[in-house]
Amino acid sequence: MSAVMRVPSLLGVGLVWLYRLTIGALFPTTCKYHPSCSEYAVQSLRRHGLFKGSALAGWRLLRCNPWSRGGFDPVR
Repeated sequence: MSAVMRVPSLLGVGLVWLYRLTIGALFPTTCKYHPSCSEYAVQSLRRHGLFKGSALAGWRLLRCNPWSRGGFDPVR
């Protein structure tokens, strides 16, 4: 990935870290998936860039509901 494409994805990763340090710190860690949803977001942003990585992270958040089984779900 070129340096120009890396900057927006790093901003996205920064937003995830900001979430982790603020809102995420208020709630207990009870993610049924591995890696956790925020770690999945960071990995997808780093691997696929801002747009596709954000779409993958959003899809993961939609799958994280009381009726899902959870389990191992790596970024592809």
